[in-house]
Amino acid sequence: MVIPTLVMAILAVVLTWFAWRMTGGVPVVGFQSAIRMTWTILPMLILAFIVAGMIQVLVPPAVISRWVGAESGFRGILIGAVAGGFAPGGPYVSLPIAAALVKSGAGTGTMVAFLTGWSLWAVARLPMEIGILGWQLTVARFVSTLVFPPLAGWIAHLLFQP
Repeated sequence: MVIPTLVMAILAVVLTWFAWRMTGGVPVVGFQSAIRMTWTILPMLILAFIVAGMIQVLVPPAVISRWVGAESGFRGILIGAVAGGFAPGGPYVSLPIAAALVKSGAGTGTMVAFLTGWSLWAVARLPMEIGILGWQLTVARFVSTLVFPPLAGWIAHLLFQP
């Protein structure tokens, strides 16, 4: 976590410096926006970390390993893809959950399928997508992505199996 934090710190300093060189109080507006976003996201982030922590404590590693570990094979990959598709929220929710599952023994292929399913299927997003884009485009998009989460998971499993 040190390298990503360092990169973000450098990026923040450089962008603030560029904003400071502009006129009109741009850095102040940028910091105000950052504070508003922090207060909006912070509750979800805290709850996601609690969920991730509880997964690590409540679900025995043997259960994780059996159902979604590397030895679970394609069944685990399918479970990961479906779980990812139904995972609520944005990356602030799904990434801590994925990290907790990895720490508890989930396989690489399963987690790739989980994250790909979360990204491509996003079942919770479907009603909004239908409302904005219409049911035909939504169905076409959803059906055309069905194969990718399990396929990505299987490829990762083959490349990174222990």
